[in-house]
Parts: sequence; structure tokens; C-alpha cells
Amino acid sequence: MTMTSGRRVLVIGQGYVGLPLAMRAVEVGYQVVGYDTDTQRIKRLEAGESYVEDVSQAALYQALDSGRYRPASDEEACAGFQVAVVTVPTPLKEGNPDLSYIEAASAMLSRHLSRGTTVVIESTTYPGTTAELVAPILERGSGLTAGRDFHLGYSPERIDPGNPRWGLANTPKVVSGINGISLAAVESFYQTLVEQTVAVSGTAEAELAKLLENTFRHVNVALVNELAVFAGELGIDVWEAIDAAATKPFGFMAFVPGPGVGGHCLPIDPSYLSWRVKRSLGKSFRFVELANDVNDHMPDYVVTRLVAVLNQRRRSVNGSRILLLGLAYKANTGDARESPAVVVAERLLALGAEVRAADPHVVEGHVDPGVLRVDATVEEAAAADVVVLLTDHATFDLAALSIAAPCMLDTRHRAAGPNVEYL
Repeated sequence: MTMTSGRRVLVIGQGYVGLPLAMRAVEVGYQVVGYDTDTQRIKRLEAGESYVEDVSQAALYQALDSGRYRPASDEEACAGFQVAVVTVPTPLKEGNPDLSYIEAASAMLSRHLSRGTTVVIESTTYPGTTAELVAPILERGSGLTAGRDFHLGYSPERIDPGNPRWGLANTPKVVSGINGISLAAVESFYQTLVEQTVAVSGTAEAELAKLLENTFRHVNVALVNELAVFAGELGIDVWEAIDAAATKPFGFMAFVPGPGVGGHCLPIDPSYLSWRVKRSLGKSFRFVELANDVNDHMPDYVVTRLVAVLNQRRRSVNGSRILLLGLAYKANTGDARESPAVVVAERLLALGAEVRAADPHVVEGHVDPGVLRVDATVEEAAAADVVVLLTDHATFDLAALSIAAPCMLDTRHRAAGPNVEYL
């Protein structure tokens, strides 16, 4: 009998983070309840329908057929766990962290805690959340003491949707606990799921590590985005300059421009760190605020460049037929959360454009109903006044589309040809 056999794991949240985690836990032998308050999402899982690109239909069917995976939206199904992992959203609300989902999950867990159980938070949040917010909620509802009667820790998710090389199992996992015995319990659990764990001394350090990862990328993306704007005005090929700089084998890491940042991480997570610094220290995290300003305005810059492209052809945006390639924030995923492509579409609609969009991954609900959904065909490209590449999905035949299009604005530097202009 393995150490996972018969142990019951509860994963709260069955989205881009929670569902892959649940599948991995089933794979190694745990009995898993995948809990989500979204009843439609649970019905889709029960029917064997995966809505997360990193979880195939076959993997979901296999998990269901094993009898070790149960999707559930009723709280009663959550009782009796040995390990509970919280993977709920942590959005911003009016610029401030919204931890209502973590609070609700913690309150629910407190009603089912028993001695010896382990609770882990994976949701991205500001340093101090696990010890200062989650622990008291769990203790009040259960009458137990964190770190003595039950184990509590934080392990930041590192899911990169659509990444063919790095997945849950082979990405090093940062683990932490509110004390030594909690850390030991958390690390022991994740050692059954991943190839390598990285233990840190406290939950605040683990929470900060996650924010540091995303803030690092956010700031560097903002740097090259602003550089792209100025290089374009100076008549310099920023893409060639980045490629040349990337040949340096030390002291440089290549980041590339784009139409903005999207998903849950970059547009939101650095603001958690900025908020915490402001609230606790009364100081501004200037790098984060500057990066937010630059990246937030990139969709507007894309529209400005598009206006210039149309002006060169003696056309106005109003009444022009514009084909957008991609609505997701990232290639080969259906995640349109905070996507700059969606913002570009909204801006163009407001200017009176006839906006069509091709994205085989993104469902209808994420997009303004004024955007006509089409397939990325050469006929659609040829009929457009301009084509804009916003998300470089592998399914797009960019060679054929760039030839068919009267002109193309490529924000990802993926197409080529005399009709293509780069961001």
C-alpha cells in the first residue's frame, strides 16, 4: 500500500490551478474531491468535459473511471479530508485585493477540520495572508489551534497554461508552514506530487516569492513595451535589438513586447504586493505602479498604431472591417481573463469599427457581443481592411493569412511579408 492510498484530498476550486492539481493527486493514488461553487463547472466535469487546456478529456475520463475523483458543489462532500488545498481566485476589487473567496473557503473548511489535518493555500495573495487571515478563520470555526491541532501552510501555484515543457509535476514547488510541523506536513504531501520541493522558513516568504516571480516579469515586460513604443517612433527595429541583446550569455534575460498583459497573474498579482507595502509601510512601490501604467496603456497604443495603419490607406477606423487574430491573453490557451486583446476589441467597437475575431480556444462569454466570431480563414483575412495579430495561437496559418490580408499589424512578431507591420 502506498502512502497516498486511501488518503482523502480536497481541492477547493476547479479552475486552471485546481483541476490539474486534482488530476495529479488522483494519478498518484489519492481519493480526491474537486469542490467548486460553480455548479455548471461541476456538471461539465461530471460529464467528462474538460475546460482547462492542460487537462485532456482522456485524463479527466481516466480520473472519473478510477473512482478516485469526485467533482462536487455541495459542502457535505468536503467532509473527512486529510489534506485540503485552496486554489480559489484572488481578484482585485476597485484596486484592492479581494480575498472574499479565500475567506469563504477558509470558513467552510473550518466546519470540517479535525485534528491532524493539513490545509494549504495556493491562491496568490499578499504576504501575511495565511498566518494573519486564514489561521484565525480556521481556528474560530473549528475550535482547534493552527500549528498544534492541524497543519497550515502556503505553496504558491506555478501553473503556466499551455506550457508543453513545464507542468505541475516537474516544476519545483515552493512549500512553507506556519511552524516546523506544518512545514513537514505540507512538504510531505507535495513530495508525493512533484519531483522537487523547495522549503522556505515561513508562509510570508513563500507568499512574497510568488509575488516576486510575477512582479519581476511584469516590470520587465513593461520595460520592453515602453521601449517598443519609443523605438517605433525612432525608426528602430526593437525586435532585432532584443534578439541581438539575447546573444549575451550572462546578465541579460530576453522579454518581448506585446499588446499588454493578461491572465490572472501579471495584471493583478504585483498590485497585491504594492497594496501590502502601501498599507503596512505607507510607501509606494514605484516599480509596480509604473509597470501597471505602461502595460495598462498598451492596448491603447495598439489601437493608435492601427489608426495609423488605416490612415496610410486613406481609411478611418469608423466603418472599417477589422479582423482580430486571438482573444486569449496567451497563445494556445482559452484564458481571456484580463486579456489585452479583449480591451483592443472594445476600443475598436467604441470607435465604430466592424470587429471580427478568430480564436478557437476562447468561449463566447468572455467577449463583447458586438464582436462577430469567425474562423481564421484566408477569405476572412482578404475581406478585412486590416488584420491584427494579438494572440499567436499555433492553429493560425500566419503565412497564408499574412499573404491574404491587405495589411497586418503583428503585435507578436510572428508573421512575415511585405503586408506586415510590427508593433
